[in-house]
Amino acid sequence: MKNFFSAWLLFCLCNATAQNNTVKDILLFEDNFSSALNASNWLVEKQPADSELVAAKNGKLLIDTYGGATIWYKKELKGNIKITYTRKVIVNGGKNDRLSDLNQFWMATDPNGKMFSRHGGFAEYDSLNMYYAGMGGNYNKTTRFRKYNNGDKKIVAEYSDSLHLLQANKEYLIEITVLNGLVTFAVDGIVYFTWKDEQPFTHGYFGIRSTRSRQEIDDLKIYQLK
Repeated sequence: MKNFFSAWLLFCLCNATAQNNTVKDILLFEDNFSSALNASNWLVEKQPADSELVAAKNGKLLIDTYGGATIWYKKELKGNIKITYTRKVIVNGGKNDRLSDLNQFWMATDPNGKMFSRHGGFAEYDSLNMYYAGMGGNYNKTTRFRKYNNGDKKIVAEYSDSLHLLQANKEYLIEITVLNGLVTFAVDGIVYFTWKDEQPFTHGYFGIRSTRSRQEIDDLKIYQLK
């Protein structure tokens, strides 16, 4: 079984490489968070308490919450895309510091037509259709890739070994790609998950997600792949 999975993964990577050799990256959007979050680009879902902080600070997007937050890029993405950004989970004695939940949603839509109507609680997003990757979930015990589809939260793949879990105060380069149904999530140039979805989501929204932690995001870029 292990040899089969390795061969399958190699096939996917070679196929992705062949496709990428002919793909052109067209920059759609970038943000280095050097100024306040622009409401025309970003929408924040969190609890209203002042202690729940989501803001551009010191040239980074800072998420410092207990109840959880999702920061949505407000423009719907379509077709083949690539999203890159750097991200760090800070553990240094802060009130919400916890090594867990470096999470992200992409190609998200609401079949009930209630997008952008939540308050940051993780279970509130169960009704969305989307892809989800969560590094270091369950108090840094699991790293999972899911497809949410009409209430089903299918775990496509997961890890529990230390190599795929979080390290405190380490800056990671995250890269998400959707290319002709091949969905890939890579960290520091290493592919964690790659999956050929036979019924792929071809449009939707991208969200940066966390809960009970303090995290920094920077150098975000979104590309159309042509």
